[in-house]
Amino acid sequence: MITVPLTSDLIRGVAELEPTERGLALHRLPAWVRHQLPDPQLMAMEAQPAGVRVAFRTAATRVELVTHASRVVYVGAERPRGRVDAYVDGVPVASDELTGGDRLEIDMTTGAATPHAGEDHTTVLTGLVGGDPLVELWLPHNEAVTLVALRADAPVTPDTTVRPRWIHYGSSISQGSAAVRPGETWTSIAARAAGADLRNLGFGGSAMLDQCVARVMRDTPAEAISLEIGINLVNLDAMHLRILGPAVHGFLDTLRDGHPNTPILVVSPLLCPIHESTPGPGAFDPATIGSDQIRFMATGDPADAARGRLTLETIRDALRTVVAARSDDPRLHLLEGTALFGEADEAADPLPDALHPSAAAHRLIGGRFAELAFGPGGAFGG
Repeated sequence: MITVPLTSDLIRGVAELEPTERGLALHRLPAWVRHQLPDPQLMAMEAQPAGVRVAFRTAATRVELVTHASRVVYVGAERPRGRVDAYVDGVPVASDELTGGDRLEIDMTTGAATPHAGEDHTTVLTGLVGGDPLVELWLPHNEAVTLVALRADAPVTPDTTVRPRWIHYGSSISQGSAAVRPGETWTSIAARAAGADLRNLGFGGSAMLDQCVARVMRDTPAEAISLEIGINLVNLDAMHLRILGPAVHGFLDTLRDGHPNTPILVVSPLLCPIHESTPGPGAFDPATIGSDQIRFMATGDPADAARGRLTLETIRDALRTVVAARSDDPRLHLLEGTALFGEADEAADPLPDALHPSAAAHRLIGGRFAELAFGPGGAFGG
């Protein structure tokens, strides 16, 4: 087996590769942002490599990727482990569930946090038929991983295929929460369907219109940019209506500084019944702690929406107003999130935890986004 140097030209969708004693830690945000905004939630999410792929061409018949995972688990509410999904020339050939790794175990009833150390994990891909196919190893969207080693029984070369570069910003829904496989988050599905080179900036609980993230997007080459805005602003009761409009305008202004002609698609909130007309903050429903399915609840007062506290309904109205006010920008578009996941979809496939679409819904949303955004007449479809 050949040990393949893990160089940046083999890894798609990251901002930085941080050398550590164990290997290369993956970051979706650069060091200056992590220094400027060291919010624990954002830092935990940016280290989870949603949309990140180890991609290369090879005649190998056997490939091994060694990783070391790190995750937080909640007693009584442990989620499925992360996976490495393997695609060969766009066709799924394997989905490998991680084992070992480090975990921080949190007891939600006491607040106690207990660390546990674990071993490396090796993903083995066999049965490749040689030639020069594109091999893509999609890394977990829900666990931080360090890349330890890449080995193959034939030389590996970077993939040099030119694809339209798509940057997507959003919440845990965009990061992939509730999807079981990293290759089946809705953003991953849409990217493959559209033949796009995805840079996923979906950050669970952290889509707060932070200007430092806007500057990262401003300075990153792209042929398509989309923004899923709203659910986290309600979840955290992060701002009032008066602040929302200027914040969105400022985010868009920053993007336009670096991308004057790039199509930008604003995506309003997908349907989420608990927050449609009820402000946040959101919280765990205490009655479900320790059950098979932890659920979320809205704790705000619906009457406060009239006083400027945000609901998903008021955010959709505000985003329509912002986009209409920028009608002199022909490359700015709006996509109603309820066209991706609306009332009929929720009735057929209710949100399992009252907040995040199911794994099946991710497939639905990804297909719809590919059609509505990248298809004929879409913001990115020409």
